[in-house]
Order: sequence, then C-alpha cells, then structure tokens
Amino acid sequence: MSSITILCTTSSFSANNIPDQFIVIYNPYKRRLNEDEVIDLVKKYQPDGIIAGVEPITSKVLKEAGKLKIISRCGVGLDNVDLVAAKEKGIKVFNTPDAPVSAVAELTVAMIFALIRNLLKTDSNTKKGIWEKIKSSLLSEQTVGIIGCGRIGIRVASILHETGCRILGYDVLNINSKFFERVSFHDILILSDIISLHIPLTPENYHIINRNEMKKMKPGAILINTSRGGLIDEKELFEYLKNGHLGGAGLDVFEEEPYNGALCELENVILTPHIGSSAGESRLRMEEESVKNLIKGLKELSLI
Repeated sequence: MSSITILCTTSSFSANNIPDQFIVIYNPYKRRLNEDEVIDLVKKYQPDGIIAGVEPITSKVLKEAGKLKIISRCGVGLDNVDLVAAKEKGIKVFNTPDAPVSAVAELTVAMIFALIRNLLKTDSNTKKGIWEKIKSSLLSEQTVGIIGCGRIGIRVASILHETGCRILGYDVLNINSKFFERVSFHDILILSDIISLHIPLTPENYHIINRNEMKKMKPGAILINTSRGGLIDEKELFEYLKNGHLGGAGLDVFEEEPYNGALCELENVILTPHIGSSAGESRLRMEEESVKNLIKGLKELSLI
C-alpha cells in the first residue's frame, strides 16, 4: 500500500479517513485549479488515484496521468471529467450523489426566501439608516417551477411543499413525485413565479435558459441556479434583470469562476461563490464518501 499515491485536486479536503499507508498530495493552491495546473501536478506526482473537485480533468490531463486508475469525484456533477477519455484509458470514475443533497437544497430555498421577501434591499437600507418597509410576497402564493427532478430537485420540492405553494416539475426522465405536478419545459417557463435549475451541464443543456426562454418567463419572475454555471446565458440574464422583466436571481454557480461580471452591479441578485455543498456536515460526508469510493475502486482493481 505504500506505493499508492493519491492526488487531492479539490480545493479543500479535511476528511481523515484516508489510509495512513497512502502517499497523499494536497492541492497546493487551495483554490480551483485550471487545466495546466492539474497537468503539472499529475505529471509531477503520477498518482494512482485522484480525489477531484470541480477542476477540469480533461483528456489532456489524463494523457499525462500514466498510472491513474481511479477518479473519485468529491461531489455530484461529472461534467468536469472527460468520461469518454477516462473509459478509453480504463479509469474508474465515482461520485458522491447523496451527500450534498440537503446542503444544496437548503441554499436554494434560502435564496428563494431572501429574494421574495426583498431581504437584500431591506438589509442594505436598514444598515444605511433608511427605515423603509418594502413590499414583498408570500411564498405560499407563488408557483415554483423545478427544472431537473433528481435527488436535489425533489428535496427542494419536499421543503417547499410545506409552505403550500404550487410546485411544478420538469425532467427529461418524466419523473413523478407527490411533491410536484409534472409539466412540460414550456409550461415551467410561462407559469412559474420562481424557477430553480437542478440539472447537469451537458452540451444539450448549455444556455438552456437563454434570451428566448427568459422572454417567455413571467414578468417579475425569479431565477435560481445552484446547479452548474453555463446553464444560463449570464449576459442575457443581466439585461433581463436590468430592464425589469425578471424580478431577481440567485446564483451559486457561474460559467467562469471566480465570477466578477456585470451581475455584481445589480441589487436584485444574490451571488455566492459555489458554496452549495459547503455546509460543514455535508462537505465532510462528501469527502469521506469520496475516500470510500477511492478505496473501493482500488480494491476492485486488486491494487490494495
């Protein structure tokens, strides 16, 4: 086991269940790595396994990782991993789909409440000495549309269900649940006061919410994305928020991260630095599961 080298490319890692016999190399930058930085690390250390975050694990990276046998993703999405190249090289790929569900769902719901009750503006005003009671809305009187009804989407629906709001759900797999009415993608756009995205980033889903879709949305509608950057055309979102057609947005993910774009100028937008799964309990569970998956893969390959 002493010859097993593990590279943690994820920006942070604190789980203590990695076997002591492994040689573990941690991300020296403590942030999201770019492709060149990942390439440099795999060339230098030639790991047997990678515990990955959201950094790009591309075909170029895998080309330089001659010993790599396992990629254990600390998180749900696998859009940052070239799965075709990994399969061609016989590299096993795992993820942790259950651990971040509650954390991402709760952040989604927190953003919804903050936006419909105008907490951003009232907080700012109060701190400035402006005592103004700005009109807000009841969630129970809203229609919430959920695009993507997997684990996280259904968890969001289950939490919102308790408020009494109307919940619509759309998923390409035609998933049914007691927590939402199943409708078409078009109906989600035209009927919802609040739309929340819970789908992976794929070529088909890139800018799934673009100018045409925003035009169909109800005046004053709110858009939430705690899933993946790239699902929304951010330039068009800025325009539709600025001209007042959309009432607000909550974004935890962006096409380019860290984000420092035009949306930072708007008062009706909540922007967070990809913290959906960062609740302490959830993050630790993800890390521990990623280690278990790594060990499972190594055992299946008889490497330990």
